[in-house]
Amino acid sequence: MFRKKDKKSGGIGETISVIVQALLLALIIRSLFFQPFSIPSGSMRPTLLEGDYLFVSKFAYGYSRYSFPFSPDLFSGRIWATEPERGDVAVFKLPSDTNIDYIKRVIGLPGDRVQMRGGVLYINDEPVKREKIGTVNNRDVTEQSRPVEVYRETLPNGVTYDTLDLAPNTIGDDTRVFEVPEGHYFMMGDNRDNSLDSRFSVGYVPFENFVGRANIIFFSIAGKNSPLEFWKWPTDVRFNRLFDSISAEPKTEITGS
Repeated sequence: MFRKKDKKSGGIGETISVIVQALLLALIIRSLFFQPFSIPSGSMRPTLLEGDYLFVSKFAYGYSRYSFPFSPDLFSGRIWATEPERGDVAVFKLPSDTNIDYIKRVIGLPGDRVQMRGGVLYINDEPVKREKIGTVNNRDVTEQSRPVEVYRETLPNGVTYDTLDLAPNTIGDDTRVFEVPEGHYFMMGDNRDNSLDSRFSVGYVPFENFVGRANIIFFSIAGKNSPLEFWKWPTDVRFNRLFDSISAEPKTEITGS
């Protein structure tokens, strides 16, 4: 009788031990290597859509207090730091409220002068190459019930990506000159007319606030559905987006030019 009881207690203890070890391993992976994020808004369309789930590389830029759960105040700045590159899609803590995560594209580096003129992006008084490649007429991509113009931008370092132009002469199409302070970055969404970014209240983002670089889409579902609603997968999962690299060439489906 006593042996059976000891065996049962040992089995429960082993189970608890395995669960604790699994949780610790998951915490280590999430804190130091890769963290999953979901896209809650349309500010990065057409690159990222609502319902995209992606892995963010935590080690891409080194580690700050914001790399870890609950942002413990263990140290200031970053350790093993690697600076973001122009064109990276990055997750960061909103400077005005570090409890909120944002995801945008790195446009301006420390010391840059950034401005929008007539819908054209200028960096250090030079226009960024911008060409209209057509329109997209897919509500899942644009959130609009009409064709939307798509422009392909090429940054000075050669990074290319697509942007949406929902309407001409919007408030973000003409701005003042932004001079990016040292240790800060200028972030913009690819959905230029529907993105709250460094042109507006987000402001310049300190390097310390960067959480990581977005690497790959591991799941995507349309219609604001939960991935747990597996019965909707056959119709609503965006199978063409699964395991897409975010840094790869743009893949916007153009319907005309």
